[in-house]
Amino acid sequence: MRPQSLSRCRAETGRDFILTAEDFHRLADLARAEAGIVMTDTKEPLVYARLVKRLRQLCLTSFADYVALLSAPCSVEERALFVSTMTTNTTHFFRESHHFETLSQTVLPPLLAAARRGRRVRLWSAGCSSGEEPYSIAMTVLQLCPAAAALDLKILATDVDRQILERACLGCYPARALGRLTPMIRGFFEPADASGCCRVTPEVRELVTFKPMNLVRPWPVTGPFDVIFCRNVAIYFDADTQDGIWRGFAATLGPGGHLFIGHSERLSPSVKNDFETIGMTTFRLRGAGLSGPEEGDDGCR
Repeated sequence: MRPQSLSRCRAETGRDFILTAEDFHRLADLARAEAGIVMTDTKEPLVYARLVKRLRQLCLTSFADYVALLSAPCSVEERALFVSTMTTNTTHFFRESHHFETLSQTVLPPLLAAARRGRRVRLWSAGCSSGEEPYSIAMTVLQLCPAAAALDLKILATDVDRQILERACLGCYPARALGRLTPMIRGFFEPADASGCCRVTPEVRELVTFKPMNLVRPWPVTGPFDVIFCRNVAIYFDADTQDGIWRGFAATLGPGGHLFIGHSERLSPSVKNDFETIGMTTFRLRGAGLSGPEEGDDGCR
């Protein structure tokens, strides 16, 4: 965009670039194809705000040029960055605390007892974002069983956003993120470093394996899992995609396994009868449960 055109664009729209309806819909189609993310027309200002910096970094002159770049077969890394930019990563430690109360008081005690007898136990944080959720799960486990690392117990944490996974793997968080945590939970963090960041302790990190995974593509895991957390993720997908994800979890959980979903989410009719409700947005897969599951591909090795 020439300086003269740029000035006119700013004067007419208040923006440095024009995002046409066609460009927006092509970007929305790409987001849906790559990650299942649904972007309605109301998301247009958000899409512009999130992508305009990238256009400047690439020295592009229009959103049409960016769409063309994303559509090129060789632009695998740029499409991954696009997905990362379009992904919303809002989370904090022990979010929706009632889930962790259920996990601690109802779900984990029999699983840990079985693990002490040699049973394999697997938990999955699907859509783990920057790591607060799987680390909260690990801390809950360690509160009940300090020697959990010696058991065959693993937590898989996955997300489509590879950039956010890099942050999650580090396990470093600003000290203010710990403000509402109890003194016992704060004991699972190392003292703040010179930059004011606190890192989760090695015993917590040892329980968690982070891996990239796209829930709208074939899953590289088969389970069985005993617990799956997938909260505030499905809300970004359309009804058919949500149904596929819920059916996938039902097939991946072992009998009696537990599924935790977000407060705004609902199981689809096709799987609702496969589960019984045991708490607020907390479900148990119908079946005997706590039998020794066969070894599967859980992604934790």
